[in-house]
Amino acid sequence: MLPAATARSRCSSSHSCAPNGDFPIRTCAIGSTPGLWTLYERFQDGQAELLHQRALRLLEQMLGSEHPRVATSLCKLAFLYRAQGRYEQAEPLFQHSLRLLEQALGPEHPQVADPLTGLAMLYKTQGKYEQAESLYQRALRIQEQALGPEHPDVAPPLNNLAMLYCDLGKYKQAEPLGQRALCLFEQALGPEDPSVAFMLDTVATLYRAQGKYEQAEPVYQRALRLFEALGPEDLRVAHPLNGLAMLRYEQGEDEEAESLYQRALQIRERHLGPQHPDVADLLNNLGDLYREQGKYEQAEPLYQRALSIREQHL
Repeated sequence: MLPAATARSRCSSSHSCAPNGDFPIRTCAIGSTPGLWTLYERFQDGQAELLHQRALRLLEQMLGSEHPRVATSLCKLAFLYRAQGRYEQAEPLFQHSLRLLEQALGPEHPQVADPLTGLAMLYKTQGKYEQAESLYQRALRIQEQALGPEHPDVAPPLNNLAMLYCDLGKYKQAEPLGQRALCLFEQALGPEDPSVAFMLDTVATLYRAQGKYEQAEPVYQRALRLFEALGPEDLRVAHPLNGLAMLRYEQGEDEEAESLYQRALQIRERHLGPQHPDVADLLNNLGDLYREQGKYEQAEPLYQRALSIREQHL
């Protein structure tokens, strides 16, 4: 029997930075994004996890279990687990990292923003939006106080909060945050830097969510072009592909939407594996398309597979 369809949020599965969502703060600081993505794209072979665990053990042996560098290492491992969809393992590490950093450095130190952001990402995934909002706002306030409101490292927390508000339908609050994040990255990195494409994808998603299709399309296309410059099968390419597919779906252009969804799905499955939550988002989106077309026999296994993945991770 086909699962009952639910209304699909126009924001919920169209955007992410790290493979399943939002921007880490310092791990996406200027100049470090390529290294972050190299890490995420290798996580399936287990090397990244083993390296992080080994580094953590060495730091604990050399510095003691309460040292801030140990807290930072815990946070990095937690972000990796989150990227793998291992949320139950990520949450206690984020909480432990936060507790250590607050004790060692104080509650307003810039490094505290990292585990705050990680926890906010998890709470958003779990639908705990009020808790996520509070943590995102605190992370943003810390970064602005420490670095100034025009620093490019303020852009990731702005972007995260913008996407949360988009998910909640608070578009008037979301759009200026997304625009500000984009402006900060363009000023710091230049308009052709691939990192700018993450912010472009957010802005395009906000336009699409409000039905501003003519404004959304060129922004999605620009984000796609910047990511495809890294390689047509790069994991990041799936983000604007998914956004464009949702745009085409909402415009009634089903054939093109299907092609875009399928391409995005193939990319994510190749990089993340068939059981990743980001794969479930695309399976659900493609299932929605088939259901609207009356292709229930094609929609049902996609919905069932997406549900199975989510049950494993939540």
